[in-house]
Amino acid sequence: MLLGAQLRRLREAKGVSREDAGWEIRGSESKISRMELGRVGFKVRDVADLLSLYGIDDGQERERLLALARQSNTPGWWHRYSDVLPSWFQAYLGLEAAATLIRAYEVQFIPGLLQTKEYARAVVLLGHRGADSAEIERRVNLRMARQQLLGRQDPPRLWAVVDEAVLRRPIGGHEVMRAQLEALIDAAKLPNIRLQVIPFDAGGHAAAGGAFSILRFPERDLPDVVYIEQLTSALYLDKRDDVDHYAAVMENLSIEAEPPDRTIEIVTRILDELGRSGH
Repeated sequence: MLLGAQLRRLREAKGVSREDAGWEIRGSESKISRMELGRVGFKVRDVADLLSLYGIDDGQERERLLALARQSNTPGWWHRYSDVLPSWFQAYLGLEAAATLIRAYEVQFIPGLLQTKEYARAVVLLGHRGADSAEIERRVNLRMARQQLLGRQDPPRLWAVVDEAVLRRPIGGHEVMRAQLEALIDAAKLPNIRLQVIPFDAGGHAAAGGAFSILRFPERDLPDVVYIEQLTSALYLDKRDDVDHYAAVMENLSIEAEPPDRTIEIVTRILDELGRSGH
């Protein structure tokens, strides 16, 4: 998807039609369209030919894009979970693994990258009531495997804004929720994680439409990608107007939320209230 978006911008900047680009690689206009949307694999030779057509002569720039083409054809670690992984989510895992900054807004659940195993199991059970225990464990293990990127040597920054309701909804029961809140307090202390809470008394706020994420990548000229998950599919937005709109909403949410240095205090208070409730 990232390489396709870049190829589209290069083609448009050069004023080349999809038809002419397709002819250059012995393909059709629709093949170029699918490549630019990231819906087909890339032949390195095709990418090299397109870069020549678009006037990309700089050796370093060509090699960076060709390396991206080679990477795009390499199965990710999540490939072994393909039996429980919808195709529309596989793309997100690739983007998440490549990102340097992940900004997320959540209204219903703790962000997937910060869920405990027990909380994740409770969330998975909500969405897959008819699945057998082996499938449930596969889905939970996939979510736990995702979290390894936060502990790697060069981890991405995670900046999550959650609605207070997320912290008070006892997914999995009170014991599971207590452990989840304790894990959130530990996560909030990590240097690459920023967590903010939008309190109930903030009233209505900018993202009334629901949860979304914005991913940023190390290559400066790669666009941010907005990810919006739906029940049976997902939207990936990378056009400047769309990204700018969601970025502005995320900025407003960050302003409306309590500052990050109050997060541990807020979560601790909710944890104490959970304890006092007698459960």
